[in-house]
Amino acid sequence: MDIITHNTSSERYKKILYDLLNSYPLLNHEKEELLSIIYPIYMHDEFQRRMTKEYLHHNEKVLGQHILEDTIITYILSKKERENPKYRLDLAVTIAMLHDLYSLPWQNNPEAKVEKFTNKHGFRHPIEAAINSLVWYPYLFTKEQETTKILDGIIHHMFPLPVTRLLENESNSLELKNFKYMKYLNEHNKKILIDSSNRGSIGRLSFSPSVYPEGKIVNKADKLTSIMDFRGSNMASIPSLLTGKNKKLINNRRK
Repeated sequence: MDIITHNTSSERYKKILYDLLNSYPLLNHEKEELLSIIYPIYMHDEFQRRMTKEYLHHNEKVLGQHILEDTIITYILSKKERENPKYRLDLAVTIAMLHDLYSLPWQNNPEAKVEKFTNKHGFRHPIEAAINSLVWYPYLFTKEQETTKILDGIIHHMFPLPVTRLLENESNSLELKNFKYMKYLNEHNKKILIDSSNRGSIGRLSFSPSVYPEGKIVNKADKLTSIMDFRGSNMASIPSLLTGKNKKLINNRRK
């Protein structure tokens, strides 16, 4: 997949998206359905920024590509749920598009450093992604039930890995890199974030899966995508998920 730069035209972004969709076994009407859900999210400036080398996610793979692959796999897995009247394919796809929209590049980035172990990227980033999603895509969060499902799916997409609990106090106890956005959230959405991230808690961490089928599907899709990202020689980079230091990237840039 091509990597884009900040000055790439919108047509270039579209081509990259369409080329990726064409690499999966999807029928034309399925591609159209998927595009109708993800296109407004994809074309946002913040998402396009995550399609650049500024945001390397798993080794050399850019964050935007990882998210899109998660989303397509989520869509494919969701097709089995079409007969379930309580399942919302559009919400599952939306969760997938938003689940990793954290604030700062996390690999070998001094600005992403935190003091507490439980605030490291692997534990903290779902909360950042949920907050960013609320601020960047407010039109997705106008209905309470949909908002609850989307936020719960984002927050618990790493299960069985835990997520750091968001507390009710106003201090930045999680060392969030987008804490400034908290003031833009309404009290109701804050409560949804707090309640979801405190479910199944032990100490500072929540060990709960998403309680909604849409979130569970995204969790499965994310695991499948991540396994593909770290297969072969890339497995040596797995410890970077906790340390934030990816020696393979450092060595590659020295060559």
